[in-house]
Amino acid sequence: MMKLFSERMGLKRGRTQFQVDEVDYKLRSRLWNKFISIYWSELLRDYRTFREFAEKLWDNYFKRPIDTIPEDPHKCREEIRKYFFNCKWFEVYDLLEFIVENSPVIFLVNSPNMPSLVDVFKSECNKILEEELSAYKFVGNRITKITTKEEINEIEDALMYPPKNVRQHIENALKLLSDRKNPDYRNSIKESISAVEAICRLIAKSEKATLGQALDIIKNRGDIEIHPSLVETFKKLYGYTSSANGIRHALTEEKVKVGFEEAKFMLVVCSAFVNYLTSKSKNII
Repeated sequence: MMKLFSERMGLKRGRTQFQVDEVDYKLRSRLWNKFISIYWSELLRDYRTFREFAEKLWDNYFKRPIDTIPEDPHKCREEIRKYFFNCKWFEVYDLLEFIVENSPVIFLVNSPNMPSLVDVFKSECNKILEEELSAYKFVGNRITKITTKEEINEIEDALMYPPKNVRQHIENALKLLSDRKNPDYRNSIKESISAVEAICRLIAKSEKATLGQALDIIKNRGDIEIHPSLVETFKKLYGYTSSANGIRHALTEEKVKVGFEEAKFMLVVCSAFVNYLTSKSKNII
C-alpha cells in the first residue's frame, strides 16, 4: 500500500512497532472490511449457505441458541460486527480462524483460475496483517506469529504434500505453537520431530523404528541418498527432544526452557526435512 503524502513528508508517522498483544482499530476495521466485501457478500448469494454458516457460528463459536439468529442477514451481520469490534485482541484472530475452518466450499467463478473463497479471504487478510504490522498471519488455516516467506512456504508445503499421518503432526505442531492464549511449545516440538519420524518410518517400511533406527535403515538400504551430515543432525535433534532434560519425557525441575523461538525453529526445520524426504521418496511411499 502506497504511503500517503503526510507520511512521505514526515508530517504524520505510520506505525513503527509490530502489534503483538493488540489489534488496533485500523487493523480491526480493515479486516472487517475484507470480511464484508469478500466473504459476507458471497455468503448472501444463497440464503441456505448463509444460514448454515450462521448456525455453525452461533452454535460452535458464540455458544448461543441458534433460534436467536436474526432472520434478516443484515441484522445477523450487525451481531457479528458488535462482537468483532468489542472482543479481546486474540478473539479477533479466533473468529477469523473459525471462519476459515468452517467456510463453505465456494469458488469465485469470475476470478482467474477459480480460486476458493477461503483462499482469497486468507490472502487478503495476510496483506492487511502485513501492512498494519501485525505480528501474525495465516499459515495454512492457522494464524501464527510471522516468520520469513521462505519458512512459511516450507510449513505450508508440509501441510499439503506429505502422507496424511505426517501432515497431521505438522498441523498439530502449528496448532500448539499458534495458540495465542495458551501456546504449548514443548508439545509443538514433539509433534514437529514426530513428523520426521513418521515419514522416515514410511520410507524405511518399519512402523516401530525410532527416528535414529529408521534413518539407519534408509542409509544402509540405499534407496534414497541422504547426506550423512543431515542424518547425524536429525539424530541429534531427536536426542535433544528425547533426553531426560529435553522435550518428550515427563517434566522435571531441571527442564531446559523451551519458548517460541525453539518451537518455531523445530517446526520450520522439520517441515523442510519432511518436504525434502517427500520429494526424494516419491517412488517408495
